[in-house]
Amino acid sequence: MGYDLRAVIADEEALRRAARDLPAARLASIGQGLSLMPMTDALFDSVADGSRVGTLGFWGLPGGFEKTLAAWSASGPVAYVEAEYFGGVGEQRAAVWNGGGIVLGPLHVEEGQPCPPAGSPISQALWRLGVAASTGEDEFSAVGLDRHQRGEAWIA
Repeated sequence: MGYDLRAVIADEEALRRAARDLPAARLASIGQGLSLMPMTDALFDSVADGSRVGTLGFWGLPGGFEKTLAAWSASGPVAYVEAEYFGGVGEQRAAVWNGGGIVLGPLHVEEGQPCPPAGSPISQALWRLGVAASTGEDEFSAVGLDRHQRGEAWIA
């Protein structure tokens, strides 16, 4: 089985306000006051500004969208995360913006690399967003990001 996620994660109310002018945006609550906005093909097409995709090392961050994330972060931290796994092997990337600039990352763990002691890139980003994990779990599990195999399933 595979796992594929490309999404913006932020405070539920803040993300709802930020996304209100994006008709293609769909939000899903993930708990602990956060929402996830999957980067669907429709959303990607609606926010890309024609500049180079792959900025900051992400596979699916639309060209120029990092400027939007920076603007959204004026009201609080905003994360962009990517994960792709198949058969337990894969990669993660994450970055967090706050106050108009990047405050974490971009972080990247490549296929075959161990996660750093601070946690996976996505868990580190979620921690920056205020996620609290219980003993024996990480932030990724604490908000249930393992509930769906595909990012678009969050909004199905």
